[in-house]
Amino acid sequence: MKVSIRPGRRSLAVAAIACGAVTLPVSALAAPGHPHQAHQAGHALRRVHRCLASSTAIWLGLGNGGGTAGTFFYPLEFSNVGRRTCWLFGYPRIFAVSDSGRRIGLPAVHSGARHLVILRPGSTAHVILGIIDAGNISGCHVRTGAFLKVFAPGQKAFQIIPGFNFTACTNKSVLRVDAVHPGTGIPGFSTS
Repeated sequence: MKVSIRPGRRSLAVAAIACGAVTLPVSALAAPGHPHQAHQAGHALRRVHRCLASSTAIWLGLGNGGGTAGTFFYPLEFSNVGRRTCWLFGYPRIFAVSDSGRRIGLPAVHSGARHLVILRPGSTAHVILGIIDAGNISGCHVRTGAFLKVFAPGQKAFQIIPGFNFTACTNKSVLRVDAVHPGTGIPGFSTS
């Protein structure tokens, strides 16, 4: 399910790109063997726009998910299905949703440093989603989650990840998520 989005503010986008460009590795800004072109690539980066919901596919990478101490981890993927290169910056907003479509508890808690990720058409970025076993949270009012409601970083439209049952809390968050990273989060998976 998608909802409409409003265009982002140009000045905010330019500031995010400028700040995020500092965190990009030189290899991402320059053509191989031509490090002096990094300055020119930085100018080209300013013409890249934020990824829109209409060109972003969100999917759960149910490959080698793992867990430790009552938390299970899953790669949550963001693929550019559009025709233009775009960028994502920061954290997605994620909510647990009941089978009746109602939001359960608080949104995912964010952790870690934010990154600017450039996505060419057909490429993918990811975050690691941690889901804490609700039985390990003191004072949790348990309810079954059936879906995830996910807003890609900086987007106002959401997508639903269906058919994913887990225990949630109506009064707390069982979800933890880091900032977006380049590439897929599924070990050994390649889009090439």
